Formats: sequence, structure tokens, C-alpha cells
Amino acid sequence: GSTGGVVTWGASQGGFSSEQFRALGAPLRQLMATQSAFGALAENGRVVTWGEDMDGGDSDDVQDQLVDVQQLAATSRAFAAILADGSVVAWGNPSLGGDVSNVAERLKGVTQIAASSGAFAAMAEGGVVTWGRAGDGGDSSAVESQLMT
Repeated sequence: GSTGGVVTWGASQGGFSSEQFRALGAPLRQLMATQSAFGALAENGRVVTWGEDMDGGDSDDVQDQLVDVQQLAATSRAFAAILADGSVVAWGNPSLGGDVSNVAERLKGVTQIAASSGAFAAMAEGGVVTWGRAGDGGDSSAVESQLMT
């Protein structure tokens, strides 16, 4: 049977190690990429990242929040994760989606996240919530009334 492993190649900066994979303790469910980093989601809801730190390769600051992750999404330089409770954690380049602080209160009951190159859109309890670079769709204020449920 499949072990759900990962094989990487290319520039070695921030490379993924076999120790990191074993530490996940479960086969992989999802693999996502930013411009210069990868994120792997295991069947047990744990996440490991590697690659360029500012492009989401360093998730150390949010690792304690990355529990029971259901889905990963990625812009060109940030990751976002939906947790089992419907909340969202993001990391990477803050201006390209790696910071949810301005919308965190609206990110409740999230069921899906989509990404452009520099912004995220989440289906939440009250409708669609966006964040990230405005020019990439992170500012949906002009159509907000059409996105609310």
C-alpha cells in the first residue's frame, strides 16, 4: 500500500526531511505550494511546511494552532488552513494573505478557501470573506452585499 510520502528535489533551502514526515505520524492528505514553499497536510490534521520562510515555509509561529486542519490553500506567498472548528489560520507574507487579523472575527464556520496569487476568499457563516492584496481580490467591499448570506 501507499505510505503517502513526499519526494522533493530542486534548491535545497528549507528542504523537507524524512524526520519531518515521520513526525506527522500519518499519511498525507493534501500538498499545496506557494511561489517558494510547500505545505503538507496529513490525515491526522497536522501540517508541516518547508521552503522560503517568508513564502510560508516557516509555520513555527502558528504551529500550535495547526491542529485538526481540514484544508490548506495557498497564494503565491502565503498559506491558509481551515481548522475543524471552522476558523482559519494563515501564515507567510502578511500583505499577500498571510495575516487574517483584520477579518478573523468574520472567519467563523468556514467550509472552503480559494486563492488568487495574492488573496484568499473563504466561504464563511455570513458569506464570503476576503483578505490579502486588494488588487488580487483581497478587497471585496464593492460587492460585499452580494457575497453575504
